[in-house]
Amino acid sequence: MYNNGVGSWLHRRRPKSGPKVALVAGEREISYDELSERADRLANALRRRGVARGDRVAYLGENDPAFVETFFAAGLLGAIFIPLNTRLAAPELQYQLQDSGARLLVNGSALEALAAAAAEDTGVRNRLVVGQAEPAPTAQAGLAVERGIELYEQALAAAPAEVIDETVTHDDGALILYTSGTTGRPKGALLTHGNITWNCINVITDMDVNRNDVALMISPLFHVASLDMGLLPMLLKGATVVLESRFEPGQVLRTIQERGVTSLNGVPTTFQMLCEHPDWDATDLSSLDKLTCGGSAVPVRVLEAYEGRGLGFSNGYGMTETAPGATTLPVWRSKEKAGSSGLPQFFTDIRIADPLGQVLAPGEVGEIQIAGPNVIKEYWNRTDATRESYADGIWFKSGDMGYRDEEGFLFVSDRLKDMIISGGENIYPAEVEAVIVELDAVASVAVIGVPDDKWGEVPRAIVTLREGTSLTEASVRAHLDGRLARYKIPKSVVFVTEMPRTASGKIRKAELRRQYAG
Repeated sequence: MYNNGVGSWLHRRRPKSGPKVALVAGEREISYDELSERADRLANALRRRGVARGDRVAYLGENDPAFVETFFAAGLLGAIFIPLNTRLAAPELQYQLQDSGARLLVNGSALEALAAAAAEDTGVRNRLVVGQAEPAPTAQAGLAVERGIELYEQALAAAPAEVIDETVTHDDGALILYTSGTTGRPKGALLTHGNITWNCINVITDMDVNRNDVALMISPLFHVASLDMGLLPMLLKGATVVLESRFEPGQVLRTIQERGVTSLNGVPTTFQMLCEHPDWDATDLSSLDKLTCGGSAVPVRVLEAYEGRGLGFSNGYGMTETAPGATTLPVWRSKEKAGSSGLPQFFTDIRIADPLGQVLAPGEVGEIQIAGPNVIKEYWNRTDATRESYADGIWFKSGDMGYRDEEGFLFVSDRLKDMIISGGENIYPAEVEAVIVELDAVASVAVIGVPDDKWGEVPRAIVTLREGTSLTEASVRAHLDGRLARYKIPKSVVFVTEMPRTASGKIRKAELRRQYAG
């Protein structure tokens, strides 16, 4: 094939695993044969609607076979796939569609209103709606077609299953994932076909993925960890992937037992909710042998609950820009190296450097910097951000602080960025602060993370008011509702008379955390 990218994977896998079950969604089972053919049909359907090499195709929906089909169909065309976070508000999604220049959006029928609002005034010219939606009345149906809104299954049925073999290399863009930053505006991390491929090779090498695995996707596929650490390595090896559209602990436990699930990828909150469910003790977990957890540290009580069932976690460290794996802690050393994020993945390198770029000795704290074929080369249309993110043009500057011990194990000690991780979701304070300060009464605002038993941490806003004005916590939260995803909205607001500041006038967030993070 001329296509050496991820879009060709199903064609390369099909002769080896054709009748084997590739995806399970509820009672529906899809073989590698069927999945490959459906991706071909969708690729032809997209091409008929004007999608060509380099164009952007977005997806907004829960975990569903259509997500997987759209990803591979875009890859067959040499187009770039953009998975959208279903928890974002319409203005946030609209920005990502505008910034990426997406021309086609595939969305779940349950999110039709959100998709319609997000696509308004963007470059999206066609939408395919996934789901068993009732046909609209004739007049409305005509208007929908005129606006380029069609049912996904009808579009597939009308398209041929001929194979498209577009020339695609490992250097071509495959995926844009939006990650916020200190400026408050999300940046699109452009992952190439090579970035994804090498990340999957790292996962397969370090985590012993094999064709007999049954992987349960309990986290949304729009998260890079679920997509690139969970789904894609499994399909590359010819394993079976079970899709959960929504996380419900009782249902997940039943699925593990009934399907003989071997691999589970999640965040501490989801693993905690599983072991605290009433059915935990009665569920047969004997098939499980791979538990991968990221996002934040796993609480001791959760570790002990799984150890009590003979299970251990493979923790790791990474980020969107590393596709996302950077390090992995082997299960067999998890107790000995408690608190560590592990060793660099097989084809990835880690160094600890000072502000001048000098590599530090073991035990010395500095910035964690990462290099390897899984690390992105650029942000979408953000030349300045790209240039500022690399040391020596090679090492990606994570913005996180840490050190390595004498054996090379990484320990993350602090974050230079003020990112809050809540239930596995990244929250960037600058983004939330920019919306709060729109309120006329607000003189200044700082958002910090505070501990939370369920989510790990949640945002709290510290606010000073302009003289002669008043504001309540409820009014602040009401202002944010609909403008930001709900998980980004501060769970509490503290009003103070003044902010602690540096000599240059910058807010001292470390001091705010000491005072108000309790």
